[in-house]
Amino acid sequence: MLPPFLDIKNLSVTIDKTEILKDLTLAMPKGETHAIMGPNGSGKSTLALTLMGHPKFKITGGSIIFENEDLTKLPVYKRAQAGIFLAFQHPYEIEGVTLRQFLYQAYQAKYKNAGVREFEKKLVDACKLLNLKPAFVEREINVGLSGGEKKQAETLQLAVLQPKLAILDEIDSGLDIDALKRVCNGINAVKKENPEMTLLVITHYPRILHYLEPHAVHVMREGAIVQSGTKELALELEARGYESND
Repeated sequence: MLPPFLDIKNLSVTIDKTEILKDLTLAMPKGETHAIMGPNGSGKSTLALTLMGHPKFKITGGSIIFENEDLTKLPVYKRAQAGIFLAFQHPYEIEGVTLRQFLYQAYQAKYKNAGVREFEKKLVDACKLLNLKPAFVEREINVGLSGGEKKQAETLQLAVLQPKLAILDEIDSGLDIDALKRVCNGINAVKKENPEMTLLVITHYPRILHYLEPHAVHVMREGAIVQSGTKELALELEARGYESND
């Protein structure tokens, strides 16, 4: 049996001396889509930011193994270069920097010998794939964008950078049903082009899983995975709520 693509073992994490994650264990095979659900305050976003290496989250125990490499002490940029991508729940606004400029720098950082022509083709192809107008990439990063447009910008980054592991931290947050469909259609299009990409979808509501079909669903509570199952588990949560699992 092959080792898991992402193997989190007994992960404990604190912030400001308060323990948030408590012996969390999760294994994901390559190319699968897994969803993590749970009530507010259960530690879902802490897990996402810890996997990406946010410095304010201190790992006090356990390990994060990605493609047989221990990421536990690697800085953010090393994790990004290794192929890990995080779509933010609340994307940052950056004035004075266009999405095109940002993506070019990120693309060059990941693909060391990439030229301008290669990047431009990748960007044009990604915009076509996601049905985005060329003018979209000339906007300042998330400045003046609607909630749906911000999440589309995150999806465009996903399409251009083609990560091995994409962590989607409540990418459905604040979206109406039409915006959610557009974003999920984009993610599915990227996934179709890159079927080996592994998706970790972190969400509070099951509705996104009607569009992103999960191989497994995990329920998180008080900093640990307390239940795992198929999409039926998500549907049960949708019908009964999280309190029914107490």
